[in-house]
Amino acid sequence: MQTRNPILDEFAKLTTGAMGLAQAAGEEAKTAWRAQADRIAAEMDLVRRDEFDVLKDEIAALRAEIAELKAAKKPSGKPSSKPGAGTSTDGTQPGDAAG
Repeated sequence: MQTRNPILDEFAKLTTGAMGLAQAAGEEAKTAWRAQADRIAAEMDLVRRDEFDVLKDEIAALRAEIAELKAAKKPSGKPSSKPGAGTSTDGTQPGDAAG
């Protein structure tokens, strides 16, 4: 046999209401914190992760292309002199970059 105690009922309602209020306040604080963090990040001009990954992939592709070009430019084992290394046939020295 159950008996209803009005004091305990009111206390249960009060604690349930307080928990709901605390939960709502927590969500509001979380939203405010996220908005503030987004504003600070926007002011710092940070790069987003997806943009970083795209640039990282582009740089990797460019490095691979540069490596291929360097490999294609290398001579096939024959020693040769580099042009423009001061081995002119007319005896004149190349001009200074400063003029």
